[in-house]
Amino acid sequence: MSTQPQTTVLEALARRLATDPDGPYLEVDGVMYTAREMDAESNRLAHALSGLGVGHGDRVATLLENRPEQVVTFFAALKLGAIQVPVNTAYKGEFLRHQLADSGARVVVVQGDLSGRVAEVAGELAGLEHCIVAGDPAEQVTRVPQRDWASVLAASTDAPVPDPGVRPSDLACFIYTAGTTGPSKGCMLPHHYIVCLADQIARAWQRRPDDVVLTPLPLFHFNAISVCVVGPLVAGGRAAIVRRFSVSQFWPEVQRTGATMLSMLGSLAILVANAPDHPEQEGHRLRLCAAAPMPPDTDRIWRERFGCATFSGGYGLTEASLISLLPAGEVNPPGAAGKPNDHDFDVMIVDDDDLPVPVGEVGEIVCRPKRPSSMFAGYWNRPADTLAVLGNLWFHTGDLGRLDDAGFLSFVDRKKDYLRRRGENISSFEMERTFVAHPDVKDVAVHSVPSDVGEDDVKVTAVLQPGATVTEEELCRWAVDRVPYFALPRYVEFREDLPRNPVGRVLKYELRGDGVTPTTWDREAAGFTFERR
Repeated sequence: MSTQPQTTVLEALARRLATDPDGPYLEVDGVMYTAREMDAESNRLAHALSGLGVGHGDRVATLLENRPEQVVTFFAALKLGAIQVPVNTAYKGEFLRHQLADSGARVVVVQGDLSGRVAEVAGELAGLEHCIVAGDPAEQVTRVPQRDWASVLAASTDAPVPDPGVRPSDLACFIYTAGTTGPSKGCMLPHHYIVCLADQIARAWQRRPDDVVLTPLPLFHFNAISVCVVGPLVAGGRAAIVRRFSVSQFWPEVQRTGATMLSMLGSLAILVANAPDHPEQEGHRLRLCAAAPMPPDTDRIWRERFGCATFSGGYGLTEASLISLLPAGEVNPPGAAGKPNDHDFDVMIVDDDDLPVPVGEVGEIVCRPKRPSSMFAGYWNRPADTLAVLGNLWFHTGDLGRLDDAGFLSFVDRKKDYLRRRGENISSFEMERTFVAHPDVKDVAVHSVPSDVGEDDVKVTAVLQPGATVTEEELCRWAVDRVPYFALPRYVEFREDLPRNPVGRVLKYELRGDGVTPTTWDREAAGFTFERR
């Protein structure tokens, strides 16, 4: 077992304060912070949250885009020994209610234009006691006391917060994964795991103290937290987090921030690679684009056209990262995800009896950590689900893969049925529960079909009630206000029945195999547009 020292996010911040308190640390949506400034502002919020009754182990939820309040809340909660619960800003209705209720959030911090979503579900949340609104509220939250962010901070002090006695194994945040056979589950992430992942990525990318990492990835995901919020505390340098991705503004942002590294999705790297040359493309400082999955042609464009090295050889998930990565100086074979990260994990490919499969054969990817608190601590309030993925004391990823003779790991398929679109995991269970609520829908299956930009596109295959008159486009438009924008289906098909096995379970692999049929309605081909909310 590794003897690498255990640490916390707060200790990582303290080290930065001791070594570089006033150098640029983190820019969020155009606002630059030094470590000292972030420490002071998060102290103000921590004192305010303490005054609202938040203490060790309490949950503080956020419904915020990439903006400073998200990072300030992260540090403020941790300074009280509390747990941050960042919620996907596309969530509304049942998706939002479930995560706020399941986490037992005592306080929610929401940006003003999203306050109506909290107002809609607040009455159903017995544990929610306070709502802090950042910016002008679109709607008043009346079921719980509502406070203004600026006023809360102005009335507080930036004096140091009393030591909460946080240990490396204590929980720092919950990141919710999309449920595949039930509602989404909260991954409990310890302090040390967040620092450990930041260290893993720094090693994999050969990150230097003068690097500037730029990302458009959302702060409600684990990547941006580890890479850009905690990463500069571990590796030095600074990070810049933009509100959202824009092809037209990509190169101007690279130039403005002086970025030397990018942390992106593979689908975004494809868009940049396929875009025309930009006037500000010349003279950039980029030396690494980290994006996965990145097709070979895209990888070549980044290396040859942009003169930028790439990192797309890695595999991991919220519960355990990085399970595999590309060692420095090695070339990743097409389709591979690097080699098992034997510095932090034991990794195997196993059959259904948890026995190792021969080299080259497909099996489930399993791993176990080499030191404490370096992966998730289980699913919040779901001990049975936690035990189910820890069979024989190995974490079972639910993903299928293979190892080749040279030791490279390739992802093959998902063992269970879930979807991933544009970097977002989508719960088919929650999607199906939403669509079956339509009065004209008798039965429904939500499943993936291959996308031309990588990952998946979403298809709804539905059986209508007798006499129903709803059209595919009308059903899709009905869903706009009920599902996250990224989950809105591209394809809809009506059928007489769904394929099932003898015990009545829908055979989604058959639906995936059918793909886009002649009777499938295509949202993009139909010119269907909607406002992203």
